[in-house]
Amino acid sequence: MRLTAAAVVVRRLAGAGRRVAPLEAAPADARIPAISVVIPARDEEYRLGPCLAALAGARSVVELIVVDDQSSDSTAAVAHAYGATVVSGAALPEGWAGKCWALQQGFEAATGEWVVTLDADTRPVAELPAAVVARACADRFDLVTVAGRFDCPTAGSRWLHPAMLTTLVYRFGPPGASASRVLANGQCMAVERSRFLASGGFAAVKGHLVEDVALARSRRAAGDSVAMLDGTDLLTVRMFESLADTWSGWGRSLALPGVERPVRQFADVAVLAVTQAFPLVRLISRLARRRRPDPLDAALVVLRLGTLAGTARAYGRTDLAYWCSPLADGPAVGRLAWGVLRPSHRWRGREYAR
Repeated sequence: MRLTAAAVVVRRLAGAGRRVAPLEAAPADARIPAISVVIPARDEEYRLGPCLAALAGARSVVELIVVDDQSSDSTAAVAHAYGATVVSGAALPEGWAGKCWALQQGFEAATGEWVVTLDADTRPVAELPAAVVARACADRFDLVTVAGRFDCPTAGSRWLHPAMLTTLVYRFGPPGASASRVLANGQCMAVERSRFLASGGFAAVKGHLVEDVALARSRRAAGDSVAMLDGTDLLTVRMFESLADTWSGWGRSLALPGVERPVRQFADVAVLAVTQAFPLVRLISRLARRRRPDPLDAALVVLRLGTLAGTARAYGRTDLAYWCSPLADGPAVGRLAWGVLRPSHRWRGREYAR
């Protein structure tokens, strides 16, 4: 069992050698289609401004659209202050999740040939929209999502977040690697607007809380070319403010509820328990008792440290808390297991059908 689980993880990590090239700024002479940037926002008055400010005068961006998803704060006023077009979100239809519905309305209001979506907690550089659209056109990708660099503001979040990220790396491989199990990051997506709407837009995944992965897999199943690119040089994301925020916020979606089949979820938890959560604990325990380390445990700990070195560029700050994050592997895998057993159906103050 342990050898099999280790072989599975090693095979997934080997995808790093086949990964698609990271996202870079578009060449100065590249022809970029007109771009609409769509930002779904619900109670985002404190995070929206920096995102919009970063896009002022961005190349090929013809409009910034903020879909105010029935916010109770000053989200709309902030959007207006930065020159964005504000779409007042309509009431949530039966069967739709909030973000999917907000994005659908944004796409329908947009006029650009391509739409780049961004979450309000992202901090793009001005070159991002043109870069992702130019790359999609050059490589003939129908749907592109972008993985950014994480801004974790507290020591607690810098300790837990990398351990949670590693559960994804062990399950799916690194961003941009070829994999049969499609992964996506909905914090930044790009798609050709008219073709996407003609295919139904977000209707195919309307009830999903993990809409990004659901959409990528739906489009791949329909024959589209789908890619997730490493965009750490062009995009920063401040998802969570503290350890507790990371634990509850990311913990809700880490198991990919509604996207992964339960049998696959349980298999993933078993593999992660054997390869990520237990080896360091067993190694420390044996050393404390002055016993020779188990060779497989030692190898898995070395592999984990190599993974930690590999993900370092995905973080804006890598201090002692980051390098100690393997000590959080047990809690991270436990949170994933809890998410499998007790999936959350509540997001942004809304309760969704079970």
